[in-house]
Amino acid sequence: MASELAGGLDAEAQRKIINRLRRAHGQLGAVIAAVEQEAHCRDIVQQLSAVSKAVDRAGFLVVSTALRECLTDPEGDDAAQVEELEKLFLSLA
Repeated sequence: MASELAGGLDAEAQRKIINRLRRAHGQLGAVIAAVEQEAHCRDIVQQLSAVSKAVDRAGFLVVSTALRECLTDPEGDDAAQVEELEKLFLSLA
């Protein structure tokens, strides 16, 4: 999958996605630690919300970057994937 991302995304978009996913990874570690330490449920839910938002934003960035590519080269092979990208976008919403 990494090669698909690298081939389909420019370096800046890939960097942003990786940063968002690393942030989510760290936040998920904090959620696990909070559960293990029996933290207040409010704190656990707030951390889970942060993880969810970070993952969603990474997904939106992947889809929006792919859509931008389709708009840049509407006659290219990616043009056939617009419907699929729309479904992916809606699955994140």
